[in-house]
Amino acid sequence: MSIHLTLDRIQRLAARLDRFTRPTIHVAGTNGKGSVTCIIASILRASGLSVGRFNSPHLVSIYDSILINDRPVSPSTYNDARTLVLNADHQLKTEASSFELLTLTALQLFEVANLDIVVIEVGMGGRHDATNIIPDNCILVSALTAVDLDHQKFLGDTVELIAEHKAGIARPGKPFVLGPQKHPSVEAVARRVVKSPEICGYFILSTPVQSRPLSVESCFSPSSRPFVFPSGQPIQFHSAAFTSPIHANFPLHGAHQLDNLALSLSVISALLTYTTHQTLSHRITSETVRAGIEMASWPGRLSFHRLSRSITRGLRYDPLTVLVDGAHNPASAETLASYISGLIASPKPRPKLHITYILGLSHSPPKTPFETLSPVLSRHSPEDPLVKVRVATLRFTPPEGMPWVTPVAPSAIRDTVLQLITLRGEDVWSASDNGPIDDQLQSALKWTEAGQVESGEGEEKLVVLAGSLYLVADFYRFLKQLEGSISAV
Repeated sequence: MSIHLTLDRIQRLAARLDRFTRPTIHVAGTNGKGSVTCIIASILRASGLSVGRFNSPHLVSIYDSILINDRPVSPSTYNDARTLVLNADHQLKTEASSFELLTLTALQLFEVANLDIVVIEVGMGGRHDATNIIPDNCILVSALTAVDLDHQKFLGDTVELIAEHKAGIARPGKPFVLGPQKHPSVEAVARRVVKSPEICGYFILSTPVQSRPLSVESCFSPSSRPFVFPSGQPIQFHSAAFTSPIHANFPLHGAHQLDNLALSLSVISALLTYTTHQTLSHRITSETVRAGIEMASWPGRLSFHRLSRSITRGLRYDPLTVLVDGAHNPASAETLASYISGLIASPKPRPKLHITYILGLSHSPPKTPFETLSPVLSRHSPEDPLVKVRVATLRFTPPEGMPWVTPVAPSAIRDTVLQLITLRGEDVWSASDNGPIDDQLQSALKWTEAGQVESGEGEEKLVVLAGSLYLVADFYRFLKQLEGSISAV
């Protein structure tokens, strides 16, 4: 089914199901909305609340898009709720999209669980997204993360048009919190929507978090044995909603996550300031917020993994260190590039770094592979004696129930790579454009292992897997298989 943004179908279908009544925080945006929902939910859980969370697309399986108290719903629980939704869809002949069916399944599960609060990530856009079916009286706070060009085919070809779509989740008389923006015009558009006569909401700009110095300086080494994860980011946050400043060690990496944290904490502050929900105001304290920040975990976004063993059986290669990131558009690729540049820049003097990119992209015009990969690869110079770059290109497994998602041909990604950076033929590997996808990631990792043998004593080695969350999902499935094979030995 092609994507057709409208609430007509889902409104008819929702009327046949149990009414959703759970207090809800609704988050839209181009980049960062998953991180924001994760941080908010972590704070609410640390405050002793029962919490539902809905994210899309799913990472490894459809079940991990719907979480209740940090745990994916079980297949049996999911299937029971989905059957109710499907039966109603067949009876009404609504022909709802897969995302509409998934959204209603999540809302049914959250309602049955009688949760204290639910945190919902918008799928695409905002005003006509399936998640905007949630009744006005359920919405406690709406939030908008960074807005940039993406999905122009459906949302418009300017940042302003896209921002208007996304700000469409604003609800009458309710607080709407805007996160930090790259494009200044987003604020004016969002403010106009929220302050319009039909909404008359409270428009709130997020309060920045402040970085604090590390108590102990540390130098990250991707090749260290044993592997030590990079340090978190010490922060402090001031808000009138709390009697004292919040100090915490924030575990998510990258400067952009400080913007996501600022929005998350501003949403919590708005929750306490503008709502009269007694359970929330009594449970959420400076201490529970600190604990929630420090427990936040968001796999697939600047996530480090040290593989438990070499991929190539019978050979004693050093296990790979993999930085996994779902960067899939120019803005998120710029974020990834900035983070990698920071890693490369320190310590000084620094050893030579062998960095291998494993790249897979979704076909999503008008966005091009060149636009997505340019921020990352164009920063590397073939004349840099301290950085050796290699690149593998491949396809990902198409996600179930999303036939419109297709991978870019590895040969096309390879051509783009060679436009951006000069590489020797042996430093580029491409999987087949056709045929089975199953072993492409494993083959890319084996090629990566063999190439890292060239590194000298004391030199660093890092793998960066990026370009699509669907490729990230393939990696996590492979990681699970790898760990399973170890335990079976």
